[in-house]
Amino acid sequence: MAWFDEVLSIDKSQLRFAHISDCHLFAEVNECYFGVNCCDSLRLVLTDLAEQTLDFVIFGGDLTQDHSLASYQLFAQLVNEAQLPCPVLWLPGNHDELDCYQQAFSMLPSHVISRAKWVQSPNLTVALVNSKGPTPAGWVEPAHLTELVCKIKTAAEKNVVFCHHHPKAIAGYLDKHILENGEWFLTQLAQTEQVTTVFHGHVHNDYLQQHGELSIYATPATSIQFVKNSATWQQEDLGAGYRIIHSNQLGEISSEVVWLARK
Repeated sequence: MAWFDEVLSIDKSQLRFAHISDCHLFAEVNECYFGVNCCDSLRLVLTDLAEQTLDFVIFGGDLTQDHSLASYQLFAQLVNEAQLPCPVLWLPGNHDELDCYQQAFSMLPSHVISRAKWVQSPNLTVALVNSKGPTPAGWVEPAHLTELVCKIKTAAEKNVVFCHHHPKAIAGYLDKHILENGEWFLTQLAQTEQVTTVFHGHVHNDYLQQHGELSIYATPATSIQFVKNSATWQQEDLGAGYRIIHSNQLGEISSEVVWLARK
């Protein structure tokens, strides 16, 4: 099955959905990532999402920190226990392995965790891209992008794209692990004249950039944040962050970051 063949169809003229990313779970629930209990932090975010009206949630990658299958199983457990009002869709980060996602999530029904990488509605299409490369930096395979562009050209007039890695430099330490063919990626998307927005995780903070008419949003991590515009690796605990995204009847996008204080 090709990457975008699994489709989540939503027959609504307006959408409201969430983007969460970079939870960096361990097999052990009490393990911490730079002083933050990642399990408790993700549970805090999921609890907040469960109280909202949402059409779906996108998890943007870097599920695991210790690369254990048990960390993926913990994610599945936390999502299942949260009883969200909608399915969780996912894409891989540089820490992640597709086989572990599939193995850990295979026992859950699609209304809890969905395999869909393409969300279709009357006024907006949402695509989840695989930017995992052979190194911690990102890479979108040319065949993968060709498949995406072909689908976009036959999709709704307005499209948004999600990936894990940042396609445009942020003047920070994580630029060493940027999406290495990000300029080409953004240019190809912009040339379709149907993609309005790109969302990504990976950089552990909130950013907004432009590539011509294309808006590029970074979503904060549910775990720890990284200091902006720092050439060195620096962390700061700003709380758990995620993004809420709205589309109107014209398929136009607006979004806001939600910060949750840890207890």
